[in-house]
Amino acid sequence: MKTKKQLTEEYKRLKFPMGVFLVRNMTNGKLFLDSAVNMEARWNRHRFQLNFGNHPNQELQADWKTFGEGSFRFEVLSELKAREEEQDYREELVELERLCLEELRPFGDAGYHGEKR
Repeated sequence: MKTKKQLTEEYKRLKFPMGVFLVRNMTNGKLFLDSAVNMEARWNRHRFQLNFGNHPNQELQADWKTFGEGSFRFEVLSELKAREEEQDYREELVELERLCLEELRPFGDAGYHGEKR
């Protein structure tokens, strides 16, 4: 049986899908974009917050409550591939998210983001 320290080290070596994703409201077409070094964990966090009614984006929260979880779809927009050396990818993810925001423009009636940042 592996020790807690061994399990922790193995977990640290795991590579999770990182990149930019969106949450699409299939009822009204609105989009919510986000980026993360672990997209699956971030999506789970959003879903958890939405299901418990405490998501920071109030408009998305209201639509989630109105339409239900089944009306939303998680979609990966762009994935960053990890390189061999250890690296902090947050700056790259912020830039990639900015480019996706500029392209998709999920502002106002098109999305859950306020006026263009």
